[in-house]
Amino acid sequence: MKTKQYITTTLPYVNGKPHVGHALEFVRADAFARYKKLAGYDVFFNTGTDEHGMKIYEKATEAGIPVQEYVDGYAQNFKDLGKQLGLSDDIHFIRTTDEKHIAAAQEFWKRCDKNGFIYKKNYQSKYCVGCELNKTDSDLDNGECPDHLGGKIELIDEENYFFKFSATQGFLEKFYAENENFVIPNKRFNEIKKFVERGLQDFSISRLKTKMPWGIPVPGDDSQVMYVWFDALVNYISTLDWPQDGKFNDYWVNGNPIQYCGKDNLRQQSAMWQAMLYAAGLPNSKQVVINGFINSGGQKMSKSVGNVIDPLKIINEYGTDALRYYLLRHVHSFEDSDMTMDKFKVDYNANLANGLGNLVQRVMKMITSYEVDISDINFDDHDPILSFHARHIDEFDFNKSMDEIWRLIGDMDAFIASEKPFKKIKEDVAAAHKDLQYLADELNRLAISLYPFMPETADKIQQCLTEVRLPTEPLFKRID
Repeated sequence: MKTKQYITTTLPYVNGKPHVGHALEFVRADAFARYKKLAGYDVFFNTGTDEHGMKIYEKATEAGIPVQEYVDGYAQNFKDLGKQLGLSDDIHFIRTTDEKHIAAAQEFWKRCDKNGFIYKKNYQSKYCVGCELNKTDSDLDNGECPDHLGGKIELIDEENYFFKFSATQGFLEKFYAENENFVIPNKRFNEIKKFVERGLQDFSISRLKTKMPWGIPVPGDDSQVMYVWFDALVNYISTLDWPQDGKFNDYWVNGNPIQYCGKDNLRQQSAMWQAMLYAAGLPNSKQVVINGFINSGGQKMSKSVGNVIDPLKIINEYGTDALRYYLLRHVHSFEDSDMTMDKFKVDYNANLANGLGNLVQRVMKMITSYEVDISDINFDDHDPILSFHARHIDEFDFNKSMDEIWRLIGDMDAFIASEKPFKKIKEDVAAAHKDLQYLADELNRLAISLYPFMPETADKIQQCLTEVRLPTEPLFKRID
């Protein structure tokens, strides 16, 4: 029986169009999922959309359309993005408006309540609509959320349900101590450990339905709806049909559950959700992997600045694998990175058009022209081929893994330059054929290594090898 592996992204909030940051998270999780499948694992890959909360309600109201209609349109945008990014065909897409998710969120609430982690009280708080989070004065910069400058800070004065986050501090500290690689990179792990050590405050997990009707009803109290974060986090197990045991036991309990998220989700994924799982009596995540942000031209991307990079435009002009390549190799695995279209074009020409594309064209041209027998290639021997860069993927350092693959490309170019099979063929046909059989094996090794990252390109290379032909068109056309 295959070893189980669970991998999930966070769920994008459907109050805007997909951006390159969403693409980054999707592509990295997909690369990990494809690598694990290639290594023989049974993989459950989850993504979807987060569709409740104040921001959604306000946006739909402003647009003058029913909220469900509003979220349906945006959810489809993200579903379509997954196809355009070349995500795995067997990906699972959960929406927080799905009936099975609603039922799971309510059952999760009941279990936390039964275990004594939910209570009701009157309170006053400052609430950032952009983050959908309560804020203390220390969280704000001149009265504004630093992540949503100019955004709305709402003053809340009402009776809501609260989650006893404070009661989970001892558990979280012990859990972190026992799981030293729980958050990757270690820098982010230290951040969340310090956050917990400073002391945890209970947080509101409901809103009055009269003020914010777009949410999942609180079990047993129709006057309240669930706070969007409490509801949305449950998606990681509702997608597995929890509270039913089948898929949940296979992929969560026994499937090494890994969560991908941006650094703005550190607190929610590595502390709040872990505390909630503990309160519900359920196993915790295995690892949480934190991405940095993508900036552009030294600034945070924003419509007002005019530096927003649309992933769909890149895909339409340069192809899916060109975007996947750039995100996986040139955007830092864990820290913030700067991306501009000028940088993209330089790396595209140097490493895809002139590098990978040119290499495949040269090798296949010699093989076909000199009628080299390459029938002995083993296309299914994955393990030893993956081994030279697999450790980097296991550590979620895709930059290093991709650098190893491009080192292989460089080695193949260097072999051609030193051995000169195109000259050797005139003097020693057998020796030239042997060189080209070696290059064919290396090209297959390259294709298999590329598959998790650039699956379309990997398939094209292997098709050239199996059919012993040149690419029907350049893998990557040079940009002038």
